[in-house]
Amino acid sequence: MTANGWFQIGCFLLVILLVTKPLGVFMTRVFSREKTFLDPALQPVERLIYRLTGIEEQYEMRWTEYATAMLLFSGVSMALLYLIERTQKWSPLNPQQFPNVDPCLAFGTAASFTTNTNWQAYSGESTMSYLTQMAGLAYHNFASAAVGVVLAIVVIRGLARKETDKLGNF
Repeated sequence: MTANGWFQIGCFLLVILLVTKPLGVFMTRVFSREKTFLDPALQPVERLIYRLTGIEEQYEMRWTEYATAMLLFSGVSMALLYLIERTQKWSPLNPQQFPNVDPCLAFGTAASFTTNTNWQAYSGESTMSYLTQMAGLAYHNFASAAVGVVLAIVVIRGLARKETDKLGNF
């Protein structure tokens, strides 16, 4: 390996070490519902989203409600991804005029991206339109990881909260 390669690895590790504590403290505050420096900018947006979707911010769910909410969220997003794949022929942002994705391949791709396994049995640039890749697959790259993080947090809350059966709001 070249000196430049070692330098890049060293810089990367230094950046990781420098951001670990501040990011950890920030995430702890977010998941504990404590005030953060981003609250003035993001709380109005968050409240608007809660109002539009009918979510009560302070409501705490039991594990069964939490699991149901997670499964509904994942199921609906998987169905939407499947729909995007199956209708991409008529969708915008398809300048290559790719046909609709085969039903079995669309289902397998939707299931794998929803569960964050990201299994791909296709060549993305020759099968999926720009819209399918952006609105479907890229969204799931974020959302499935976010679901994994919140499930890890809810397991921690479940272990830490011995006096209540409330785990937070999905």
